[in-house]
Amino acid sequence: MKILIVDDHTLFREGLRLVLKQLDPDCQIVEASSCQGAFDAAQTASDFDIVLLDLNLPDMPGFVALSVLREEHPQLPVVLLSASEDRETVLEGLDRGAMGFIPKSSSSQVLMSALKLVLAKGVYIPPAVLNSMPDLPVQQSLGPAKTIASMDLGLTDRQADVLRLMVEGKSNKIICRELGLAEGTVKTHVTAVLRTLQVTNRTQAVLAVSRLGLTFGR
Repeated sequence: MKILIVDDHTLFREGLRLVLKQLDPDCQIVEASSCQGAFDAAQTASDFDIVLLDLNLPDMPGFVALSVLREEHPQLPVVLLSASEDRETVLEGLDRGAMGFIPKSSSSQVLMSALKLVLAKGVYIPPAVLNSMPDLPVQQSLGPAKTIASMDLGLTDRQADVLRLMVEGKSNKIICRELGLAEGTVKTHVTAVLRTLQVTNRTQAVLAVSRLGLTFGR
């Protein structure tokens, strides 16, 4: 496992490193203290399993950095770390392609559980944010993460592939390339996925996946 931590606070990076080493003693961890450092690391190595990106960095707004990473390195799953966990901040992060959102105020136990989920290709959203959205149609209670099968949601295998890539924050263009599908076919699959989850956009789809506690096998 190889993880990029992007945070300008040395103490927080050290604490996160300790948590990650508890998850996997052999985990390879690369650290960056700025957005530019993150860009340089991503340019040097593209095989990170996950990027943990602080939203409050000194050299660039975190959302801008997120957009750059998603544009230039769409294969890198990015999870946001932030001292703020209000609904608007979380939703903007998801809109910009983040795969999850972990509050920096989380206890070490919550942090470890969240990291386990995102490393299993699931989506971690603060429960308070999910609970603040009673209008989200998918209302199943959160339980232990499980690997999704297409039959679990009534999706075809290809639609499940499309949903997995949507959760990873990938655009239709990238999904077309990764799955070898025409753009019109991908749009059809996206429409079917949204209809099945009873949502109207990608962000709501990610929230629904988080609420269901689903992960995606490779």
